[in-house]
Amino acid sequence: MAPPTQILREEHRVILRCLELVETAAGRLAAGQPQPAGWWEQVIRWLRAFADVNHHAKEERFLFPALAKAGVPAEGGPVDVMLQEHVQGRGLIQAMEGGDPARRADAARRYVQLLRDHIDKENGVLFPLTDAVLDTAAQQALGREFETVEAEQGRDASIAHAEAEVDRLSRALEGA
Repeated sequence: MAPPTQILREEHRVILRCLELVETAAGRLAAGQPQPAGWWEQVIRWLRAFADVNHHAKEERFLFPALAKAGVPAEGGPVDVMLQEHVQGRGLIQAMEGGDPARRADAARRYVQLLRDHIDKENGVLFPLTDAVLDTAAQQALGREFETVEAEQGRDASIAHAEAEVDRLSRALEGA
C-alpha cells in the first residue's frame, strides 16, 4: 500500500492536468471562442467527483482528523486553511456552472489559481507535516480509510479512470 500522502500527491498530479484544461477553456471563453457542447458541464462533474467527493473527502473525513489526533491544531493552522479553501473551491465551481461567459471565465480562472496554490501548500507543507507526525500505524490506518472512500466512489475514485476522463476532456477541447 502506498503511503497516504503519496496517494494524495498522485491525485494532485491528475487534478493539475485538469486545471490546465480549465485554464485553457476559460481563456477561450473570455475571447469568445467556441466551446465544445457540454464541455463545462462535464469538467464540473469531473471536478466534483474526483477532486471533491474523492480527494477532498479523504482529507476532510480522515487526514485532517488524524492530524488533529496527532496534535496538529484543527483551528488556526494549516488544516483550517485547507478546509476554508475547500469551501472557496466549491463556491467557485458553483459559479462556473452558469451565468454569462465572462463570469464563468472569471470563476474558472480564480478556481485554477486557488487550487494550484492549495496544492502547493498541501504538497509543500501539509503532507511533509503529515509524514512527520503520523507514525506507521496511523499511516496504515489512514491508507485503509482512504480505501473506504475509493470503495464508496467506485471508478470515479480511480486515478486511471480520472486520467482517462481528463484525456477525453482534453481531446474534446482540442477539437473545438
